[in-house]
Amino acid sequence: MDLKSQKLLASRILKCGYNRIWIDPIRMGDVSNALTSADIRRLVKDGVIKARQKRGISSFRIKKAKIQKKRGRRKGIGIRLGKKTVRTPAKKKWINKIRALRKFLKQLRSEKKIKISDYRNLYKKAKGGLFHNKTHLKTYIERNKLSSAPIELVSKTEIRKQKRKVKINAKKKGKKDQL
Repeated sequence: MDLKSQKLLASRILKCGYNRIWIDPIRMGDVSNALTSADIRRLVKDGVIKARQKRGISSFRIKKAKIQKKRGRRKGIGIRLGKKTVRTPAKKKWINKIRALRKFLKQLRSEKKIKISDYRNLYKKAKGGLFHNKTHLKTYIERNKLSSAPIELVSKTEIRKQKRKVKINAKKKGKKDQL
């Protein structure tokens, strides 16, 4: 049974492509007898002729890649484009650095490990971009003998370890109380 003309009429009526037209295999006889567009419209209304759903683009691979990127994959040197400053702008780097230095200087001043006059001097030098990081600032203070007491730098990993220990101890206490 050749249903080419019926399919063409149906594609015009349903405003879709020729290949998207679906005809009910049980009612093929009715479709072959339909000659006018009115007949085809009636069959569409009855549900004998339908337009298949459009094939979408699968987002599975994109979602998978997104999850991997969240976990730190697909971020190696080979995938990066542009300069270093594209990923972290120079201004943002500077802001982070100067905030850390100023916070450290304030801490030293509040603990009275440096004089206020030295604090002002170091603050201005930090603003001028003399120090690369906190360690550099610490070594500068020690070399020039500006501190009255020894300065200790606590790394972020050590702080995290201490916090974790406190959490674990609190959990253990809670479990002991339940028993």
